[in-house]
Amino acid sequence: MHPYFVGLDVHKQVIAYCVKTAEGEIVTEGKIPATRNGLDQWVKTLPGAWHGGMEATLFSHWIYRHLKPHAARLEMGHPARMKAISAGKKKSDKLDARTLADLLRANLFPACFVMPAELEGLRRQLRFRRLVVEETVRFKNKTAGLLMEAGVEYERRRLHGKRYFASVMSQDLIDPELRPLLEFSRSQTEELKRMDGRLMRLLAHHPRLAARVEALRKIDGVGPVTALSWALEVGDPSRFSSIKRAVSYCGLASALRESAGQQKRGPLSKQRNRHLQTVLIEASKIGVMYHPKLREVHDQAAHKGHPNRATLAVARKLVAYLLAADRAFFAASAPA
Repeated sequence: MHPYFVGLDVHKQVIAYCVKTAEGEIVTEGKIPATRNGLDQWVKTLPGAWHGGMEATLFSHWIYRHLKPHAARLEMGHPARMKAISAGKKKSDKLDARTLADLLRANLFPACFVMPAELEGLRRQLRFRRLVVEETVRFKNKTAGLLMEAGVEYERRRLHGKRYFASVMSQDLIDPELRPLLEFSRSQTEELKRMDGRLMRLLAHHPRLAARVEALRKIDGVGPVTALSWALEVGDPSRFSSIKRAVSYCGLASALRESAGQQKRGPLSKQRNRHLQTVLIEASKIGVMYHPKLREVHDQAAHKGHPNRATLAVARKLVAYLLAADRAFFAASAPA
C-alpha cells in the first residue's frame, strides 16, 4: 500500500497542510495551530502511513522533531531550492502545501541536512557565544569612541587592560557626564568576557565534543573556536561527498554562471554558512603568521593575485584538512 504524502507550510502560529495520495488526489487539507497539542490532535486524523515534507524556517525544527516519530519519513526542504514554490504565479499557504506534497510524491523534494537534536542545542550555545563576542567588540569600540570625543589620550593596544583603563579614568579630562558612560561600558565588557569564558568551557568539556575537538585541533592553525565551529556547524562530515561541496558550504567558493560554453565567476556566494565562513577567514589570517605550511599556501596564492584571494586559498586548505581529520575521527570511532 502506498503511503500518503503530506505537505506542511509552516508559520509561526499556523501550519497549512495538504494530504495527497500517490496519484495526486487530495485527501484532506486545511490549517492547524502551530502548537504541540494541535499537532498531536492532527496526527490522529491522518488516514495511514505518511511521508511528510516542510520548508526549513526558523519555526521548522521543533515541529520536525515533534512529528518525526509519527511519520514513515519526514524531510526538511532547502529554502533556496524550493523553486516550485517561489516561481509560481499564484502563492498562498494552501497552494504551497499542495506543491510540497507534489514534490514529495514525485520524489523531487530538495531535502537538506537536519542537525541531530543534541548537536543542535550545542550549536545554539556556540552561536549565542558569537553574539556575546560581537557585543563585546561593540562596547570596546564605544569606549574608545567616547575617549576620542573628549580628547583623552590613550594607547590603543592597552586600553582594555584593567590597570591601564583605571589609569585613564583617573585623568582630569574625563568630566562627570562622561565618567558613568565609561564605567558602564567597561562593566558590560567585563561581564560579556566572563559569559564568553563560561560558554567556551561548557562546550569544550562536553563529552560529545571533547574527543572530536581534540582531534581537529591537531591541525595547524585550528584552535578551539575553529574546531568547535566546524564540529557543530557541520555535524556529520559524511554529508559532503567531496571537498568542493564542503568549501561551497563554508562560503569560500564564488557563484558560477555557465551558458553556451562560457563560464563567468561572480563574487563569493551568499548561499553559505556565514558562521563557518567568518571563523575560517579569521583562522586563515592568524594561521599564516605562525604556521609555515599555511604561510606557503598563502604566498603561492599571493603571487598570482589579490591578498584576499590568498586568504581564501588558506581557508580552503583548512577546510580540506578539517574534512579529512573529521572523516578519520568518525571512521576510528565507528563500531567494528
